[in-house]
Amino acid sequence: MNPAKRRAIFERLQAANPHPTTELEYSTPFELLIAVLLSAQATDVGVNKATRKLYPVANTPQQILALGEDTLREYIQTIGLYKTKAKNVIATCQILVDQYGGEVPQTREALEALPGVGRKTANVVLNTAFGQPTIAVDTHIFRVSNRTNLAPGKNVDIVEQKLLKFVPKEFQLDAHHWLILHGRYTCIARKPQCWNCIIQDLCEYKHKTPAPAGA
Repeated sequence: MNPAKRRAIFERLQAANPHPTTELEYSTPFELLIAVLLSAQATDVGVNKATRKLYPVANTPQQILALGEDTLREYIQTIGLYKTKAKNVIATCQILVDQYGGEVPQTREALEALPGVGRKTANVVLNTAFGQPTIAVDTHIFRVSNRTNLAPGKNVDIVEQKLLKFVPKEFQLDAHHWLILHGRYTCIARKPQCWNCIIQDLCEYKHKTPAPAGA
């Protein structure tokens, strides 16, 4: 895919959604960090249901530590892998209190050193909470990047590096959100809704899905 096509794709995505953001609900960097940590192999909808109950009771590292792991489990037990996640959240909160005065660090190295926080989670926090132009490659972004030929790669690391190289600088801050939303609602896994896609003519996917009868 050539640079002109890539720019046109992001111009259209921007025009359709000028101020994209995560669908996870949060009001502080810490709330976002915990929500993203909980969202691994879970839906944003499911995480939001749990945090709507948790955050009014405990939304700081100190408050969650005061809850304890057993009580935290009760709040997040509807989320997949909740036992492991509860353990990681408690351990993360302890590090934040001990090393960072209860604040969320703003460097990749510090974030990735937290239990349960990998590169993708760190990228989301750096981008969404702190306005850094990172691109967290999840299953949606990986699929869209490969299917459209925007930034094809065999694994998420390759796709991330290609996106950082190919996405024009003025779009890098929001590219993460646009691509996730596009993959979640339009360029879906089984049958992409090509007939309802604002970048269909720019996409290089060869097996575009025809519109269903009556659509």
